[in-house]
Amino acid sequence: MKRRLAFAIGSVSLLLSGCMVGPKYVKPTVPMAPAFKEQPPASFKESDGWKPAQPGDQTLRGKWWEIFGDPQLNDLEEEVTQSNQDLKVAEARFRQARAMIRFNRSAEFPTISTSPSIVNERDSANQPYFPSSLANNGTGAFNLPFDFSYEVDLWGRVRRTVSASREEAQASAADLQTSNLSLHAELAADYFELRSADDQKRLLDDTVKAYSDALQLTQNRFEGGASPRSDVAQAKTQLDGARVSDTDITVMRAQYEHAIATLIGKPPADFNIAPAPDTPLRLPVIPVGLPTSLLERRPDIAAGERRVAEANDQIGIARAAYFPSLILGATGGFTGTSIMNWLNWPSRMWAVGPQLSETLFDGGRRRAVSESATANYDGTVASYRQTTLTAFQEVEDNLAALRILETEAQQQQQATASAADALQLFTNRYVGGVDNYLQVITAQTVLLTNQRNDIDIKRRRMDASVLLVKAIGGGWDTTQLPKL
Repeated sequence: MKRRLAFAIGSVSLLLSGCMVGPKYVKPTVPMAPAFKEQPPASFKESDGWKPAQPGDQTLRGKWWEIFGDPQLNDLEEEVTQSNQDLKVAEARFRQARAMIRFNRSAEFPTISTSPSIVNERDSANQPYFPSSLANNGTGAFNLPFDFSYEVDLWGRVRRTVSASREEAQASAADLQTSNLSLHAELAADYFELRSADDQKRLLDDTVKAYSDALQLTQNRFEGGASPRSDVAQAKTQLDGARVSDTDITVMRAQYEHAIATLIGKPPADFNIAPAPDTPLRLPVIPVGLPTSLLERRPDIAAGERRVAEANDQIGIARAAYFPSLILGATGGFTGTSIMNWLNWPSRMWAVGPQLSETLFDGGRRRAVSESATANYDGTVASYRQTTLTAFQEVEDNLAALRILETEAQQQQQATASAADALQLFTNRYVGGVDNYLQVITAQTVLLTNQRNDIDIKRRRMDASVLLVKAIGGGWDTTQLPKL
């Protein structure tokens, strides 16, 4: 008797658990190199505290923007986390996806419902009764049914649906982190663009003052008869052009200030960033790691991989439609002719039994759904691999930019110093009457161009640093995906 009972329990358990049709998920392979082609700049070398990171080595944690050492940037980044509306949209989508897990998981449990009713009914005497003597004067019914329904997950359709919703929720969580990283990086880039505009404004203010002094020099020499009037005209033209550039740079600064206001969830009219004093360039040391570690550190790659797993489950769901479904159903309750006998024991009623259903012909619908799921899986795999390749490219691009710009900055500093020496030389020669003022004008233009290039290279190096942090995931890794 005990053996029979154990066998029956085991059979029921096996029936309820069922099996899983469809392919078993295997994480797709991606094109991989053992190391990045581009080398970090000299400022990242071990002598400055840099070392090649190992897989899983994480020195960037959470608030990665703090590595730039700018308190105002830190404050603005905190406001992005709290007030950015795009971030709130991504967070709401994650909560929506998480709720779908609970919705789909409910199919793992039976559904129990009730629908009490009190009905008085009289059939028409003119209906075609056979025989007509069966015509009645009406009936009354008091019903209190309880319905039980449970689909036995024989082929894993329900389990795969729950698994797919769980993977989509994890992908949505990774999407949230991707939006978070992108928005913080965008604010950092806009902030450094604004500070670059401040540097340009200071330079142009100084240039306007210097050109004003040069104009005064030419006027004095003209009034003393040492220079022609054309020198005064040239000096005034140079000064007017510098004033135009000085005014024009404020347009760009205003636009970046407005962009920052929008990112932190404020109307531009209620936001202002005061110009900051000139500060020396501070490039952070950013541990890049190996290409293999990038797969675990980029939230967009993690989202792509989770959607591949979801697409694999969709194939199993589509294939489960080829097999019969088994539903266990039961109904019980009380039915009476009046409220007096409604809940009496003789008024009880029940019905119980399994129902097996199978589609015999559907005109190719299940086959089409299965082929669609397979095609979707192939496309998702390709998208995942492309996202990975793009991530590798972004790291390589910004490593190259930082390395090349470091050399370019040194070359530009030398060029600027040479241009400043040349201007001083030509100014002295003009004052001494050796050269005409055109030589001074040319030297002024060359110096201003080189000084502005100095500032622009500084801006590009900061932007490349932000983009490199973004390219390696900003300190995020897949261990932060929610366990749903």
